[in-house]
Amino acid sequence: MHSFLNGLAAWVIAAGLLSGAKSEAGRDGFELARERMVEQLREDEGLENARVLEAIREIPRHWFVPKALEEMAYYDMALPIGRGQTISPPSMVAGMTDRLDPQPGDRVLEVGTGTGYQAAVLSRMVSEVFTIEIVGALARKARSTLKRLGCLNVEVKTGDGYLGWPERAPFDRIIVACSPERVPRPLIDQLREGGRMVVPLGAGYEQTLYVLTKTNGFMVREAVAPTVFVPMVGRAEADRAEGSSRFEPALVNGGFEEVLPGTSRVKGWYHQRQLRLVGASDAREGASYAVFENRSPGRTAEASQAFALEGDRFRELVLAGWVKGDEIEWGVSDRERASWVLACYNAKRELIGVTAAGDWLGTFDWRRFEQRVAVPAATREAVLRVGLCGGTGRLSLDGLRLTAGR
Repeated sequence: MHSFLNGLAAWVIAAGLLSGAKSEAGRDGFELARERMVEQLREDEGLENARVLEAIREIPRHWFVPKALEEMAYYDMALPIGRGQTISPPSMVAGMTDRLDPQPGDRVLEVGTGTGYQAAVLSRMVSEVFTIEIVGALARKARSTLKRLGCLNVEVKTGDGYLGWPERAPFDRIIVACSPERVPRPLIDQLREGGRMVVPLGAGYEQTLYVLTKTNGFMVREAVAPTVFVPMVGRAEADRAEGSSRFEPALVNGGFEEVLPGTSRVKGWYHQRQLRLVGASDAREGASYAVFENRSPGRTAEASQAFALEGDRFRELVLAGWVKGDEIEWGVSDRERASWVLACYNAKRELIGVTAAGDWLGTFDWRRFEQRVAVPAATREAVLRVGLCGGTGRLSLDGLRLTAGR
């Protein structure tokens, strides 16, 4: 399951802007909200796979989130589901499903059932879905919800996903919703020759989503994008390198000099929307910098990065760097503005604080900034979001540095 609410969602929640799908839409609010969500996947994510979009249109996501959060179900955000887990944002579910390329006759293994939403989406697209969840309470709840929805081609098992499901192998497709550091050997063995696996790999908060294709017994790897998921537990913990998680808050690729090999994606940054790298002589650090550009008020143009942050050790964060603006204006409201936003989470991955800093408007040349934000004592993880954040214009950033104060 995806680790965090995305940065935009966290800011929207904290700002009190979520009025809820029911109250917004009037009659049958969830259905209308789901249709809007599908349109956003098509427009903002560029998703063109009609089968994926139709499957997501059919599945009531509000059935798969806690009752207290169901009115947030159709916003593009992860939501906490208990026991330190979350349900992935719809854009992540849609993107991973699209990359999986499931076919009608396929038998699919999912590792990390959560509440069962991904399995439900797949059930509309393939012959059989076998899904494994290591947390017994989540597996039982998912089984009940899937049965209620009539997903009779889905089988749920409580167990360690690292080991796969040998009794049901081989599989045509495997999708993994938690992050091991390396691909578990049992999953490779249980994937059919020519089959495809979608899996996030990496240590701590530095992960990459990959598509793997089994060719002549070997896994051919294609990088998709930087990402962050909860770590795979159970047997996978024995494969984890010591000291693989960062405990000192810091940014990866804050100078925007590196791209993820084999892609055009900026290394280290998640949820990249309307972001491009510019190589130019006026870069304030190195040879390139990030440019966020948006012409539609309210549309996202941003990127995020997550990191460990112990609030009882570090009581404030300082973000410094270089910024340049070109015709920057607010979005739909004055809350949608070019800025950086820090969202803090406790040990249960519950949102406990959001602070927005930076208020960049108009047109101005490169200038240095340095701003401080307080960190709640209960913080254990944080997400930094930078960009236009619903505003319009063109925002350039370079040489970002994050330091912690005690």
